[in-house]
Amino acid sequence: MNNSLRGNSNHPARRVVVTGYGSVTPLGNRVDACWESIMNYACGYRLHDTGDASIKARFFGKVDIDEKQFRAIPAAVRRALPRFARHAALAAQEAIGMAFRQQAPGDVYSPLDCGVIVGTGWGGLDEAYQCHDRYLATGFGSPLGSLLTMPNVATAACSLMWNLRGYQNTPVAACATGTIAIGDAVEVIRQGRARMMLAGGAEALNARTNVWNIDILQALTKEQADVSKACCPFSQARSGFVLSEGAAVVCLEEMESALHRGARILGEITGYGSYSDARDFTAPAEDMIARVESIRAALADAGKSADQIDYINAHGTSTPLNDVNETASIKAALGEHAYRIPVSSTKSYSGHLIAAAGSFETIVCLKTIESGIVPATIHLADPDPQCDLDYVPNTHREAQVDTTMNLSFGFGGANAALVIERFVP
Repeated sequence: MNNSLRGNSNHPARRVVVTGYGSVTPLGNRVDACWESIMNYACGYRLHDTGDASIKARFFGKVDIDEKQFRAIPAAVRRALPRFARHAALAAQEAIGMAFRQQAPGDVYSPLDCGVIVGTGWGGLDEAYQCHDRYLATGFGSPLGSLLTMPNVATAACSLMWNLRGYQNTPVAACATGTIAIGDAVEVIRQGRARMMLAGGAEALNARTNVWNIDILQALTKEQADVSKACCPFSQARSGFVLSEGAAVVCLEEMESALHRGARILGEITGYGSYSDARDFTAPAEDMIARVESIRAALADAGKSADQIDYINAHGTSTPLNDVNETASIKAALGEHAYRIPVSSTKSYSGHLIAAAGSFETIVCLKTIESGIVPATIHLADPDPQCDLDYVPNTHREAQVDTTMNLSFGFGGANAALVIERFVP
């Protein structure tokens, strides 16, 4: 049985559609720019000298913030935003603009019917160190220090910017955060607790202490020079993930409401499943039960069978443990059908966006449906024999794609899966 929340039994679950999306990643400052980079086989990460000999990782994905676009955010909001929340606000700005065009959510819905769930893994931890160091050096920190280090500041900023006064939450689930945020927002709309939700994730971990904290776990790529080996999911050469920053946000609406206002519908979220490993803080559970059940639950929630999936966007971190475990989990969940489904990891382009990974990859699923192009897993020259699914190596593929699945697995044993489909009224 799916452990996701269900609506009031007196009312059928409402359908939830996507009417807008936005992203800020090392691949570009808007969704179309990110997708174009993927279509051109471009990487968003580069060699970067941290200046710290204790940090072994050398490849990172950095965002070039569009300052003109950022200045369009009201100053009262802008000055209180740490870097991860800046990414979130810009991504949300794009999503709202796409969904409502010349209008605002409040022109269509009651503010109490509109909510926000924007999650993060580590929030404003960079800024926390900066405030701490400044206080120790001068005896005076930032007057906005509490806001700059508040994990829910991105959610709060989106609420303030568009007067969204309904359901609000900030999930913190490491690498599964963005997918969980979207799944939970879907459930809120299904239950009739909102008609419109912004949902997604954002991350920015650039302070040397924070990078070292991940690097010392042996999670980051060990590659020192060759970009094609820095992030090569499912390859024998993989040695860890590339740490990237960014944000991705989708605008979700109750279907009937979206149709009534004449919104352009980009796709539908039809299935959600989430289960916990409860085994280790960083390593995936060897029994794979939670990953398998998350996949099966999302399918059951969507009313789909394994043979109806046209594409899977894998978590695909390029770590030795995840890629083998994920391959086995997909096979265990989907049986023989797993071998005929194209699966790819677009982290091979973006690096690992941490909390934003799942929400960005949800957008990738929507773009795959729209374009009929399955993005390749690049840098897959020498596949690991244990990773024996159709990982779409190195070359994009044209295909009719109507039903997709997005998988996200995070530190702390968080696992989540979404089914994203072409919208059919």
